[in-house]
Amino acid sequence: MAPHRDLAAEQAYIDHAYACLDATRQAATRLTSMVEVGRGGTEQARFEREVIYDTVVNRLTQLELGDAALCFGRIDRVAESPDGATESFYIGRVAVSDEHQEPVIVDWRAPVAEPFYRATGRQPMGLSRRRHFATRGRQLLAIEDELFGDTLDGLGLPGDGGEPAVTGQGALFSALEAARTGRLTDIVATIQGEQDEIIRAPLPGVLVVQGGPGTGKTVVALHRAAYLLYTHRFPLEGQGVLVVGPNRLFLGYIEQVLPSLGEAGVELSVLADLVPDVSIRSYDRGLTARVKGDPRMVTFLARALRDRERPLRRDLVVGYGLQRLTLSRDRSARIVADARRRYRRHNPARKYVEGEVFAELALSGRGELAASEVRERLRHDPAVREALEWMWPVLTPAQLLHDLYGGKGLLRHAGRDLLDDSEWLSLFRSRSDSLDEVAWTHDDAPLLDEARALLGPKPRRRRPGEPADDDEIRTYGHIVVDEAQDLSPMQLRMLERRSLNGSMSVVGDIAQATGQWAHASWDEILERLPQKRPARRTELTLGYRLPAPIMQLAARVLRHAAPQLRPPRSVREDGAEPLLQRAEPGALAATVAAVVLAERAAVDPGQVAVVCPPSLVEPVCAALDAAGIAYGRATRNGLEHRVTVVEVGLVKGLEVDAAVVVEPALVVDEEAQGDRALYVALTRATKRLAVVHELDLPPSLLP
Repeated sequence: MAPHRDLAAEQAYIDHAYACLDATRQAATRLTSMVEVGRGGTEQARFEREVIYDTVVNRLTQLELGDAALCFGRIDRVAESPDGATESFYIGRVAVSDEHQEPVIVDWRAPVAEPFYRATGRQPMGLSRRRHFATRGRQLLAIEDELFGDTLDGLGLPGDGGEPAVTGQGALFSALEAARTGRLTDIVATIQGEQDEIIRAPLPGVLVVQGGPGTGKTVVALHRAAYLLYTHRFPLEGQGVLVVGPNRLFLGYIEQVLPSLGEAGVELSVLADLVPDVSIRSYDRGLTARVKGDPRMVTFLARALRDRERPLRRDLVVGYGLQRLTLSRDRSARIVADARRRYRRHNPARKYVEGEVFAELALSGRGELAASEVRERLRHDPAVREALEWMWPVLTPAQLLHDLYGGKGLLRHAGRDLLDDSEWLSLFRSRSDSLDEVAWTHDDAPLLDEARALLGPKPRRRRPGEPADDDEIRTYGHIVVDEAQDLSPMQLRMLERRSLNGSMSVVGDIAQATGQWAHASWDEILERLPQKRPARRTELTLGYRLPAPIMQLAARVLRHAAPQLRPPRSVREDGAEPLLQRAEPGALAATVAAVVLAERAAVDPGQVAVVCPPSLVEPVCAALDAAGIAYGRATRNGLEHRVTVVEVGLVKGLEVDAAVVVEPALVVDEEAQGDRALYVALTRATKRLAVVHELDLPPSLLP
């Protein structure tokens, strides 16, 4: 095919844009040497230096593109002028200007760039042409044009059929066919119209995005975070933007997307990362996980804390010189009741309780004793300290839960008329000698957070200039939640607590809800999230990742897993048919190894994921070792290797070139939401899918 006639001219323009970018980067670098403050500088000067320096560093970060393309397209439109001239805008990753401050590249998030993603044949948005660039680094390889308006004379236009349009198909399919790298990449050059509408949706309130596998809901959510920071830099830069993922494997997979878009200040975390001062390493299963996510735990923990706010069991009597001071049991009960009434949180009330205890002791003495003097003399007395710790102990969340889990009497009392015996017993575990030895689980995270909200910060003296208490729960101006369909009510409550103003982007797929708290509808999720404004809902309907043959196989499972949902429409009609390989009895792992070899060769140099139920991970790894196949384990190496063994519970949200799904019948049997977990496993591949089984296929996979 002959090269596009404008290839040389467009290459020259791109070279000019890079030259301007390099000049801007150099100018920003020079600024760092202009704000130095000597030893005699004032505090104001040092403060200004830090502000300027941080600004410069942030700008340099935005201008560091690595191998990513600076410019990926151009739009031509009729200018708003009497002569009707055409004006052009080049769309790119960051805004670039020349030495006269004239725009050379327009940031993809700017309003003028919107038609690049949204224009269709029915609604050209003033465009006469949209041009897509295929690049490698700074080199322009190809140009793809889409024409609008009278030029077309009735030719088929994007969006004329009433269904969501697919624009820039050459660039889109090229990106989809590229080998996976183990890291999610941005889609800024190939954002489609229905995706762009979500990305540019207004900031306030909760936005729910339902999207089937391969519809791009994760990258859409991340691009939305970048767009909101660009459009609402103030106040979001100060308030913070939080992105919450389902596990750390997933975070490692997506961590490069926002930096590639020039936004390095967004906080990425799993829910466990939001709980300080504890080590969280494992997951609960079965009834224990179910109970820990139950909204009844709000009342349960409040009761458990109230059980630690107690009147004395007997009168406190302490020596004070030649006399004895007394705090009666009845008076201690009134102090506890008053503290509960006066204070919303537990720990801040400790000072009040102490003050009342010492005041009561002073009143019980002969003469006029000063409470301050009594405090000074008795605050280290073992009997007084024991009484205070009994009445109103200062607690950390870990201390409260560790004590609670380790006492069947405490669990029974907190769960009375609330949890049945099997439920509160599922929480019991023997106490450790030290809190540092406690192995907390991800399901404990929302309970530790709930306890933190109930307890409040520990009372302590603060030195002048010391920052605000870090025991306070951090809030964010916008929160992005991925794979929200699996979050328990307690986990959703944890997120709601961190929302400063109710602004959230919540994405997921109800059909892929596989946890103990798999939700049947978004209504169940929304009732646990901020409701300061009515929630908005939207759906991604086009599937980009999965070729049609793989989607057709997965759709069989979807009919069983979530019959109320429709599978996304795949834009890739062609593709290899899925392989269904039955192993001889006793030869499952060896057959898996043979299939992995074939799939690795078929997608070379792409990636292969071997998706296993938990019980088969070790046998499959042993077979790969025996076959001499180099591989990694997702829990240790992420997706760094060409072949990766992944437990089915961790594969959600990932994509690879080829997937080998092992023993679907065991996936269905071992997972809490079996058919939904199988649906997730079958929808990870961009090119090839193989299913290896020794047992009969589950009914959901049969035609």
